[in-house]
Amino acid sequence: MAEPDPRSTTAIALCRSHDLVEGGLAVPFDVVYQGQTCRAFAVRHEGLPQAYLNRCTHVAMELDFQPNRVFDAGGQWLICATHGALYDPARGDCRGGPCRGGLVKITLSEVGGVVHWHTAAQLQPLEI
Repeated sequence: MAEPDPRSTTAIALCRSHDLVEGGLAVPFDVVYQGQTCRAFAVRHEGLPQAYLNRCTHVAMELDFQPNRVFDAGGQWLICATHGALYDPARGDCRGGPCRGGLVKITLSEVGGVVHWHTAAQLQPLEI
């Protein structure tokens, strides 16, 4: 996982490391992406935390088939429950089905037992 440039991003605490279980439930969070409020999620895959916008590239719908369940039955792929599009959990690339490109990846870091997500030019925290 590439380390974010601390001068251009802000790290925002997301969850405790143990909240992300390999192939388990996603941890949801809200972001502002390109000016729109969007749902995002974090998962653990092959030991590393990964995060994406929760938006299928076929039609902008959330992937979950049940709350926070984004992995297929085998825990190998992220799957859109509505369209069956499959995505690589490590990179967000389309691996099958009606995808139109890959998922929007969100940079994470994991330090001291806490997972943080990082802002970017088009990705900001939700103002409450």
